Amino acid sequence: MNYFIEGIQGSGKTTMLEKMTQDNPKLKAYREGDFSPVELAWCAYVSHSQYEIIIKKYANLAGEIKKNTVKEGEMYIITYTRIITDIPDFHKELEQYEIYNGLKSKAEFEEIVLSRFTSWSEDNQLFECSIFQNIIENQILYLQMNDDEIVDFYRRVKDTLKGKKYKIIYLSVDNVREAEEIIKKERSDEAGNEMWFPVMIKYLEGAPFFKAHGYIGMEGLVKHLEHRVDLERRILREVFEGYYEIIERKIGLENTNI
Repeated sequence: MNYFIEGIQGSGKTTMLEKMTQDNPKLKAYREGDFSPVELAWCAYVSHSQYEIIIKKYANLAGEIKKNTVKEGEMYIITYTRIITDIPDFHKELEQYEIYNGLKSKAEFEEIVLSRFTSWSEDNQLFECSIFQNIIENQILYLQMNDDEIVDFYRRVKDTLKGKKYKIIYLSVDNVREAEEIIKKERSDEAGNEMWFPVMIKYLEGAPFFKAHGYIGMEGLVKHLEHRVDLERRILREVFEGYYEIIERKIGLENTNI
């Protein structure tokens, strides 16, 4: 069996992943930023010629780049956020080779995602936010696809998974705003300076969807995430019947079912 852990930020995905790997050491866990056979978050996806340019430009990091690169068909996948460096703009430049944030057309994006799900054939694997979160964020925020279009896309995803053993574990919070307020505080430094929230809001407010709807700040974040939760639960009901489990979480309380 394979497992996909999904849910919005602050729903407890990482905690769930750690518990499942402790309870079942045979599961191979893939976290955000890892090289994953199905997901490309925080990874540069480049051609051979682009890879050679990167290696030459950052010759002092060539060893680290090669160590953090996997060749997949004709493409190279660089887990660039795992490369520690103080070279200016290295991470910013590699970010431009991701498949998200509107950097690929709708057709290109869908082809990459579907082809990787089609090629995936392993078992006993555990994925953190690899089937919904990053894909749906790109579809809503940058490709500005409507809900029906996204649901139809996931029907195609399910087709690629035919014959594979998997379960989607969806962590659903009872209060989106409270969940985000908690994670906002948790992801602050020792002096109480918020580290995550300003970066997240800047990212969201720069997206075409937020601009088009006039969404700003925490209010915009909550509206967006409430919509995303409704959409993801709809996809589970309409597309993945028999392949998912929803775990309802009370914010601020230890959930004994997890």
